[in-house]
Amino acid sequence: MPQTTFYTTNYDSPIGKITLASDGKALTGLWFVGQKYYADQLSPSHTQKDNLPLFADVRLWLDIYFSAKAPDFVPPLSMKGTEFQLSVWKQLLSIPFGKTLTYGDIARKIAHERGTSSFSAQAVGGAVGRNPISLIIPCHRVIGAKGSLTGYAAGIEKKRWLLQMEQTSAEDSLPHDFQKAEGPFRQAESSIGKTI
Repeated sequence: MPQTTFYTTNYDSPIGKITLASDGKALTGLWFVGQKYYADQLSPSHTQKDNLPLFADVRLWLDIYFSAKAPDFVPPLSMKGTEFQLSVWKQLLSIPFGKTLTYGDIARKIAHERGTSSFSAQAVGGAVGRNPISLIIPCHRVIGAKGSLTGYAAGIEKKRWLLQMEQTSAEDSLPHDFQKAEGPFRQAESSIGKTI
């Protein structure tokens, strides 16, 4: 079986440098430089390739996003994780721009999907923290039970900035009932359905 070649490039965002990773077909990683779990799924033998066509699509997505608009497309994504992590990351993709869910909300959705009465919000938090594709899989939109800004691998200040940019809150805690997200998966589900 031939070995997959991985490529990287960088993107300068308003809140710090971002590293992008790809297998040449799909985005496999998007991390703020220096964040917790930075590039933990990236092969040590990767090649810097700034002109990869996929990276042009991701840069466009990021340009739109950082102009405080919801991109109307999702580049191809490929994530590696446990079945549980993948189910959590799919739930993250369902949170619309400018909305939030709590860890408990996601746990209840997963419990419902699995036909169980409950699921651990802490387990959800662990999977959210390991999300390899920040921003596009919007782990920053997950908040604490009472609207608190808890946990974000890139740091609470970046999380606050992102949520404020999305106009969900200008304060430390978010009005959860107002911000609760519902609805079907966006176009993203079809983009990753074959890789999850």
